[in-house]
Amino acid sequence: MNETDDPIMLSALQHWSYCPRQCALIHLEQAFDENVHTMRGNAAHERVDDPGFESFEGVRSERALPVWSDRLGLVGKCDVVEFHPDGRIYPIEYKHGKKRQQMHDDLQLAAQAMCLEEMFGKPVAQGAIYHHTSRRRREVAITPELRRLVEDTVAAIRGMLASGKLPPPANDARCKECSLNDICQPQAMASREGQKALAADLFEVKE
Repeated sequence: MNETDDPIMLSALQHWSYCPRQCALIHLEQAFDENVHTMRGNAAHERVDDPGFESFEGVRSERALPVWSDRLGLVGKCDVVEFHPDGRIYPIEYKHGKKRQQMHDDLQLAAQAMCLEEMFGKPVAQGAIYHHTSRRRREVAITPELRRLVEDTVAAIRGMLASGKLPPPANDARCKECSLNDICQPQAMASREGQKALAADLFEVKE
């Protein structure tokens, strides 16, 4: 089995949705660094990173539950999964920010739901993002569109891993909050690519 056949981490889908280059630096180049945002995220996950469970009014909550999908080739863990008395399975992903919609968070949650469906043989129609700063849940419907996006993202990540190439830098507002800014050097890379394109135009041989 080669590297592109290995299972993809669930977190890679969130990284790819946020920035394909960030995903490649972490999952292809094995690069990672801390900043204030990643440290806040770690603090928000501190409790749910410890495996265990608790029950309240018939709802069993599993923390740090390992999940996988053989069909999609995914592996990872859910921060919290609630198992309700009526058989409903409800994944919850913890984030450190305020309550707001983020597609990369929804994508990761949908991938968790699809793993849980394969593992337990039951549909998972909804889940939630728990925003630690506002201490509020935002419910997410696991729609057909979101499921297709999960599959498309997995295919894109596998293509990147097979190519062994880093995608170009975003060089936009996302970069300011990225812990890999110093490693990525988006402004320098974008400038270098621009210079290459200009040089190619200047020295292009006209037929």
